[in-house]
Amino acid sequence: MRDYRDDAVVLRTFKSGEADRVVVLYTRAHGKVRVLAKGARKSSSRLGSTLETLGYVRVDLVKSRGDLYIARHVEHLDGLRTLRSSYARISAGYAVVEAIDAIPSDETPDESIFELLVRTLAALNDERFQADLVPASFFLRLLALDGSAPVLEECVNCASSGPLVSFDAVAGGALCAKCRRGTALSPDALTLLRRITGGELAAVLSEIAPPGSGDVMAMAQEAIENHFGRRLRSPRATAPSLPPLGAGGS
Repeated sequence: MRDYRDDAVVLRTFKSGEADRVVVLYTRAHGKVRVLAKGARKSSSRLGSTLETLGYVRVDLVKSRGDLYIARHVEHLDGLRTLRSSYARISAGYAVVEAIDAIPSDETPDESIFELLVRTLAALNDERFQADLVPASFFLRLLALDGSAPVLEECVNCASSGPLVSFDAVAGGALCAKCRRGTALSPDALTLLRRITGGELAAVLSEIAPPGSGDVMAMAQEAIENHFGRRLRSPRATAPSLPPLGAGGS
């Protein structure tokens, strides 16, 4: 067996046997892996106190049989105390790591995704920033890294400059009045989407409930769920549902 040391974020954990825990990590050098933390559920275990969901850690791993690693030693790289002090921040963090967990588990590392994940947790740990729009901005950036960022500067269907009045995740972005389908897109929501994706993210996250934020949260969630082909549970605690066009929309 070969030893590894890697930086990782804890995506989720579940019980195994009487005292063990299986931990799903997204690591810098090995992608998404499953790790057996022996004895982690014992009150005296140091592994159990460090391998918690949303943990940002450095872990020593040993490759075991099948797809499991075994954790030998774990230390916090950042305690993320501000993040853990707020229910809103914790909920936003769960939405972020659930999206990462939706990535297929093939142990393929992606440095850009890992760095995005760590920066997002750092934003949630920064009291200067509001938590509400962090998951939405993360989803949009994750889509951009995959080459699937929503088209927001012109109609995704006919390339018209607008006005853009609706958003459709299946189509891949905003649509003009002639091509409109999906959900209504208000001018405030379009402006906010463009600010988030256009380099003003820090300013946006510093604002309390900027106009259009509820719609943007729902649209970003719709886009990432369409990308993965599955519903995510965590974001639904913070993102409202959008009515389809003709059902209360414009």
